[in-house]
Amino acid sequence: MAANRLFELRTYHAAPGKLDALQARFANHTLSLFAKHGLTVVGFWVARDANGQPGDDLVYILAFQDSEAREQAWEAFRADPDWLKARADSEADGPLVLSLESVFLDPTSYSPLS
Repeated sequence: MAANRLFELRTYHAAPGKLDALQARFANHTLSLFAKHGLTVVGFWVARDANGQPGDDLVYILAFQDSEAREQAWEAFRADPDWLKARADSEADGPLVLSLESVFLDPTSYSPLS
């Protein structure tokens, strides 16, 4: 794997009671649209709370060739009519996500990802 790749760690803080619907949207719609637009998924996780129980956060990492590829991929994804419909349909009863955090990561020279 190329060491100059850019990784993006994204954390979605789901609205109360909406994590299952958020995961369904990813499984049934978003993943295929990610592939269509060059958003390469490294993995998905559900974060645990302080008591070790599943919380309301969905965490995932994407890999990109570089920052420019990231910008182009996200721009195309956000404008895709299939995404706009899937989002609108899944949020008919209110938003699934309260907030989003995004962190950019560069692999170290000793990382298996470098």
